[in-house]
Amino acid sequence: MEAKFYEKKPDKKVKCLLCPHGCVISLGKTGICSIRKNIDGTLVALTYGRISSCNLDPIEKKPLYHFYPGSMILSLGSIGCNFVCPFCQNWQIAQPREAFPGEDMEEVVSKVTDSLTPQQAIDLALTYRRNNNIGLAYTYNEPFVWYEFIYETAKLAHENDLKNVLVTNGCVNEAPLKKLLPCIDAMNIDVKGFSDEVYKKLGGRLAPVLSTVEIASKKCHVELTNLVVPGLNDNKEKIEELVDWVATKIGEETPLHFSRYLPYFKYSEPPTLLETLKMAEEVALKKLKHVHLGNIW
Repeated sequence: MEAKFYEKKPDKKVKCLLCPHGCVISLGKTGICSIRKNIDGTLVALTYGRISSCNLDPIEKKPLYHFYPGSMILSLGSIGCNFVCPFCQNWQIAQPREAFPGEDMEEVVSKVTDSLTPQQAIDLALTYRRNNNIGLAYTYNEPFVWYEFIYETAKLAHENDLKNVLVTNGCVNEAPLKKLLPCIDAMNIDVKGFSDEVYKKLGGRLAPVLSTVEIASKKCHVELTNLVVPGLNDNKEKIEELVDWVATKIGEETPLHFSRYLPYFKYSEPPTLLETLKMAEEVALKKLKHVHLGNIW
């Protein structure tokens, strides 16, 4: 499908306007996300109608603890991401260039995904109503790079009294975000750290993510996650800054999840100490009412 939010440039180049990267893409190439490709001067969303993952999950797994707790949600994912987190838990689908080095992305999409139309997604979600399913969650890889499919599917979901949930890094431009938000009921946004220094290591910037949180929190239910990674974002002062910002800008009722890092992908650091997570929890509970710890057992 032709992508939304791009402009054509000289020499058949295109500029993607979906996220803050603003990739200028030459013929035959893809953007940072790997799955938006310039085909003959048209930006094409390679993963429209293609899924890599499908599972009926507890809503708490998203994690959303304050949105229809105890319910289930049909979770769908595709491939691609506009960040390059070196500790990504789903890197095999989020980073297809790493998983399939040198391979053509159209061939990769065909190889690792299956076909699913928006209407088929709705029909599948409806069959799970008997299992307490409330709707669809777009997750596992970065949903915003799957924008066109989500937009069409989310509209159909609302027509069928189904909820829509995004689990996202929040790296998206304001115009596409605002176009999609009327169809979104809840979001879990991963604020990866409270500095551009952290985001630079992950391939992004802090400001656009904070903007997404502020805009979304006025339109739908929002919970935030911070994956606490040793040596990257486990500094107490930065955690205090994050908590202060959430309390001041978004509100003390905003749920904040501190999640424990475990070694994945290119990171071999030992798991986050439980003492570090407890420190973050103590800091947050001074100003926020709903603080949760994840990945601990």
